[in-house]
Amino acid sequence: MKESVGAKTFMYPCPAVAVGTYDAQDKPNIMVVAWTGVVNGSPASISVSVRKATYTYNSLVAKQAFTVNIPSQQYLKQLDFAGKSSGRDTDKFAETGLTPVHSDLVDAPYVKEFPVVLECKLIKSEDLGLHTIFIGEIVDVKVDVDCLDHNHLPITKKINPITYVPGDGTYYGLGEALHTRKKS
Repeated sequence: MKESVGAKTFMYPCPAVAVGTYDAQDKPNIMVVAWTGVVNGSPASISVSVRKATYTYNSLVAKQAFTVNIPSQQYLKQLDFAGKSSGRDTDKFAETGLTPVHSDLVDAPYVKEFPVVLECKLIKSEDLGLHTIFIGEIVDVKVDVDCLDHNHLPITKKINPITYVPGDGTYYGLGEALHTRKKS
């Protein structure tokens, strides 16, 4: 038997990523986002959902660009700090010791230490109420060389990404691989 708990955002798990933007003074900032995902294959596109009240919101609108940075579990403390503080009051890069790198392709910073970065140009946004969904076309993906296999594909186990459960506010790692689907 199941019990109704109401309309809630229970989706297990959500990726925990850092969205990189520049503010109006070109100060780099990262915002932790768990509401993100692939929305299209061609053109390759990803979405991030952001509240209007956040510091990042205006940067996304003004710069029309962002990065999605996938951290390894070794950077959980830095990610959590960035998720609990605002770029209005804090230089998150300075406080965490992370290094901002200016993308050559979009007007947004990425995090040098995180093994994967998706560089995105904003192609659409939609006000959904509390959140606005920003859809970015992925113009490039950069992956640390030591996280790539011989075919230049990312190795998930080496990336060691972080997931998040919004309902209880807990971070998790990925478990063991259960099955690899063969390509037809």
